[in-house]
Amino acid sequence: MRPKNQYHRQDMKLSQFKFNLPESLIAHNPSDVRDESRLMVLHRDSGKIEHKIFKDVLDYFDDKDVMILNNTKVFPARMYGNKEKTGATIEVFLLRELNKELRLWDVLVDPARKIRVGNKLYFGDDDLLVAEVVDNTTSRGRTIRFLFDGTDEEFRRNVEILGETPLPKYIKRKATEQDKERYQTIFAKNEGAVAAPTAGLHFSRELMKRLELKGVEFAEVTLHVGLGTFRQVEVEDLTKHKMDSEQFIIEQKQADIVNRAIERKKRVCAVGTTSMRTIESAVSANKTLKAANDWTSKFIFPPYDFSIANSMITNFHTPESTLLMMIAAFGGYENVMNAYEIAVKEKYRFYSYGDAMLII
Repeated sequence: MRPKNQYHRQDMKLSQFKFNLPESLIAHNPSDVRDESRLMVLHRDSGKIEHKIFKDVLDYFDDKDVMILNNTKVFPARMYGNKEKTGATIEVFLLRELNKELRLWDVLVDPARKIRVGNKLYFGDDDLLVAEVVDNTTSRGRTIRFLFDGTDEEFRRNVEILGETPLPKYIKRKATEQDKERYQTIFAKNEGAVAAPTAGLHFSRELMKRLELKGVEFAEVTLHVGLGTFRQVEVEDLTKHKMDSEQFIIEQKQADIVNRAIERKKRVCAVGTTSMRTIESAVSANKTLKAANDWTSKFIFPPYDFSIANSMITNFHTPESTLLMMIAAFGGYENVMNAYEIAVKEKYRFYSYGDAMLII
């Protein structure tokens, strides 16, 4: 086996992250109980693999170990409006609030060819919200302004009423009431994500309590997950791929929790690729975590030297995704591609509502 990190970055090609994923293994619904999805444990030094249940994660952590959680909260970003005059139904996907006072939003529209600057869109039976298109940003992207005179609280309430849980497009069903709860981590606090940090979906209140009783500490960071998390890589040469920029926040108090664990040589576990990207975007000169409020477009693929976490929890990702590339950088390319082959054979469930992997 080629020793870890003997690859050069320019060696790594998109086609090296291909694998055969049967459609039947993509999870369209969450597991019945959050902490009872399956868990594959990959030991990165030996390549050894264990098959467990997610709540067994408890056995791998001890007093003063730290888990880093992304506390972003998914908002109901998918809305359906009707175009003035024609009444045509238009899907409007809220990406980002650009200006709170002016209620300006960056959105994607579908079908895009019908939506031009100056068009008005009406949402809800009683036209609960009305928006005007003020700019074209990309082929599907638009800037819209909501014409609403009430308070910000009232505006948010209306978005909550009209919006749907933004399930990824590959889940070919309508969002339900259950998704409102299950496509959200139990520690979600800071609203701003249009996709869930999915590794965190496996944590139940009971499991977190049991981890706390064992002395495990939690450090929270925020990275507002954007739609770029699902964007396909379209270049064979990975050095040419550009990631979408996402906002992240790390408070000093949370950085201190992580740095104490590094100092004590304890286990520091990034829960999810978004937590990992956040902490790797805020590394100080002496390889500790620093407080930050910034944007990151960091793209992690093999080989890569990680500075903060020495373990990680993640879901199973799709072929040729940037998420799989990060996992391969952390767990070792051969280890991870072998683990994925086994996951397919053992019928693990993939993607947002799928099973989990612990890399230690």
